[in-house]
Amino acid sequence: MRKPALSAAALVIALGALAACGAGSDQKNDETKSTATAGAAAPTEAPTKALTASDAFKQLSGKVTTAKLSGVVTEDNDPNKLLGRPNQYTSKITFTDSRIKAEDVAGAEKGSVGLGGAIEVFPTAADAQARADYIQSVTKGIPMLAEYDYVSGTTLVRVSHYLTPTQAADYKTAAALG
Repeated sequence: MRKPALSAAALVIALGALAACGAGSDQKNDETKSTATAGAAAPTEAPTKALTASDAFKQLSGKVTTAKLSGVVTEDNDPNKLLGRPNQYTSKITFTDSRIKAEDVAGAEKGSVGLGGAIEVFPTAADAQARADYIQSVTKGIPMLAEYDYVSGTTLVRVSHYLTPTQAADYKTAAALG
């Protein structure tokens, strides 16, 4: 009887240690990557700063002028409680689009994708694609919740279904953030 209890306890400890190994900020991971070549010649370029949702929005809104920043998601106000969690977004913003009619979104909560959209940035491109796939699978049978989702590298641009396909295509083009 004690043997299974010890095995379960060992599993919990091992999983906790594994989770702790993956914890930390992107900045710490970037520092680790840049110092991994210790003993090699110093790089001639400064390390690049990781893209944030705010950075991505600045690029996107330069191409889609009807988009206006409406909020920056933090740990305290994240309605999904995903910010910073393993394999989830590391930054997120929400935006409105002036082409969406007010009567279409009456009663929508501030920050709702229906008002315009959101940009979420992930640790990996696979995580961004997994989130887009999940959203599409959940909303597939519920037209009220449908949205356009565009993945570019580690960035997911979520766009309101209240925009026409032609209007949403502006975001698809701009989502090629590069």
